[in-house]
Amino acid sequence: MGVMSSYLSFSDGMKSRNRKDWSEKQRQPVVIPDGMKIEIYLEIYHQLEPRSKFNRVVASSSLSGPRDVEPFQQLAVILEVEGVLMDVYRLGNRQAFNVAFQKLGLDCANWTEPIYLDLLRKAGGDEEKMLVLFFNRIGWPTSLPTNEKETFMKSVLREKRNALEEFVMAKSLPLRPGIEDFIDDALREGIPVVIVTSYNQSFDKMARSIIEILGHERVSKIRTVGKEEVEQSLYGQLVFGEGVTSGLDEQLAKEVRKAASAEKQRIAEEVASMLKLKVDIDTSSTESIQNIVATLRAAAEIAGLPVQNCVLIAGSQSGVMGAERIGMPCVVLRSSLTSRAEFPSANAIMDGFGGADLTISKLRNKRWL
Repeated sequence: MGVMSSYLSFSDGMKSRNRKDWSEKQRQPVVIPDGMKIEIYLEIYHQLEPRSKFNRVVASSSLSGPRDVEPFQQLAVILEVEGVLMDVYRLGNRQAFNVAFQKLGLDCANWTEPIYLDLLRKAGGDEEKMLVLFFNRIGWPTSLPTNEKETFMKSVLREKRNALEEFVMAKSLPLRPGIEDFIDDALREGIPVVIVTSYNQSFDKMARSIIEILGHERVSKIRTVGKEEVEQSLYGQLVFGEGVTSGLDEQLAKEVRKAASAEKQRIAEEVASMLKLKVDIDTSSTESIQNIVATLRAAAEIAGLPVQNCVLIAGSQSGVMGAERIGMPCVVLRSSLTSRAEFPSANAIMDGFGGADLTISKLRNKRWL
């Protein structure tokens, strides 16, 4: 926190204003000085902006129990949905493929669990590769021209996605064992819980339906981050928006410029790693990585804590990669989709919630490291 040490008095003065005065201030554009990283600006903003209302909501929860909750706990939990709240792929994906095959008149195609798991392992979870492996094995439909295989696979995947969505929307699939107790323990200790619905829009509707299974009382005490919440976040506006306004006045802009000058040497030393980051992103999907990072930063912003004080409970490789980019601690919860995957950058890999696996106590005491 060396960036902040030179203007704690300024921060204290800004925080002493009540929320009413703050919200009624004239909103002025804030310009990030040339050469300053967004991350540094956000760190300053986080120190000066009033804290999230999150902890006040949690403290008043009936789940918080009789003991007093100390405000602004220095830990927040961010949960993914697939593989964490529910093992969707184990419970419904295979059946959804079989429904898709039936709807397309592919009577010869039926995936038993051994066939599905074998294809899943060999294709590394890539569903198009799973279809290619399967139909190369049993033969493609005789009426299908070779140049239409890609269109055919997209049709199968579209029908599969529709069938899976119907399964999930029916709320007939169970949550992962222990997730409800895990969330209750976090709320009881005043720890913010934020659920990221997905890093892509196609899963958002299903994710929100899964979250509803947690029950109205829990859902009312947690926060959900989807596309809309990301776009409305400060980081989302900085990255995706054409212009940014904030409640901070011109004095903040001056303090930001001071920080930019003080951090010039450190920024210069990070140029090489920044370039390396860009190279890495270019070899993957730039848009996907950007969305993941924006989602995780929005979740931290909503929790009211810096990213390094938030722990992502991930069920996907993409989430782990995004957390690594921004320095957010990450614990992987294995699922059917990731049972054999490797996560070298994760802080820990666990099989489930409770007991010898993941608990709030272990997170708070960092016994998962």
